[in-house]
Amino acid sequence: MVKLRSSPVDAPDAHALLAEYFQIRTEGFAVQGVSYRTTFPDPAAFVPPAGVFVVLDDDDEGVAQGCGGIRLIPDGPLGTRYELKHLYLRPSTRGRGWGRLLVEDLERRAREFGAAELVLDTHHSLEAAGALYARTGFEAIEPYNDNPNASRWYGKAL
Repeated sequence: MVKLRSSPVDAPDAHALLAEYFQIRTEGFAVQGVSYRTTFPDPAAFVPPAGVFVVLDDDDEGVAQGCGGIRLIPDGPLGTRYELKHLYLRPSTRGRGWGRLLVEDLERRAREFGAAELVLDTHHSLEAAGALYARTGFEAIEPYNDNPNASRWYGKAL
């Protein structure tokens, strides 16, 4: 059984998951001959109502296995806009539907904060992530930021 819980982004288990995520991204970009800029998130950006960070625990393993967060960014054309950030599942857990659980939980929380839109950026090499976003109702949008690690941008009206 899995459970989702709010967590400070700089809590030890959340930080460890983010460190794994950034290491995997750095290695993946290097294979493509591209450098990846690691930036650990500002904890204040993930404190309600400005945002929230969630850790997914696998009770069977007794270990945190995934994470993700939302943070308030400047309003978009639909109004109040939150950004989905740092969605990550340990590779050994993928394919179990836990990514969808994380996205749906974060979407619910964005709605509770009054979001009219949820947006995200990603890289085209993250094909499974792109498929997850499409399955959960996100559509391609014009870039809303200048993230050097991103090559695709998605949005969803809430």
